[in-house]
Amino acid sequence: MKEASLVKFYFAKYFFLAFGLLQWTISLSFMISHGNTAKGQWSAFLFFTIGLILMTIQIVFATKIKRVSIGKKKVAVIEYGTMRRYEHDDVKSLRFISAFNFYRMKIRGRKGPIYFLPCEETEVIYGLFPSAIPIKKK
Repeated sequence: MKEASLVKFYFAKYFFLAFGLLQWTISLSFMISHGNTAKGQWSAFLFFTIGLILMTIQIVFATKIKRVSIGKKKVAVIEYGTMRRYEHDDVKSLRFISAFNFYRMKIRGRKGPIYFLPCEETEVIYGLFPSAIPIKKK
């Protein structure tokens, strides 16, 4: 079975958390050093708001990012230490989101979509992913 590397997975899952905490740290440092000026208070408010938006994105989307292993006949979703296996026929839809390099997969009988990272290889994996149709020259 093929899956994305763990480093790539954890980087994608916790990026917004780390970046939001960095924004809050910058906001705190502006408040400490320049808290008595209007520019310092405005800068601290701006960085705090950006950090709050990033934390909201983390809370909403981080739970939907899962580790997925794809085999010849099965798809395995790894979450919370358990592995749930599904057949290729159970996959309702699969869409590649090229802007973020994620796949969005919906499974029959499951409530929400699953977002996962592709493996390092860009080839078609075991016939699950649609390949480009070759154009014949006339």
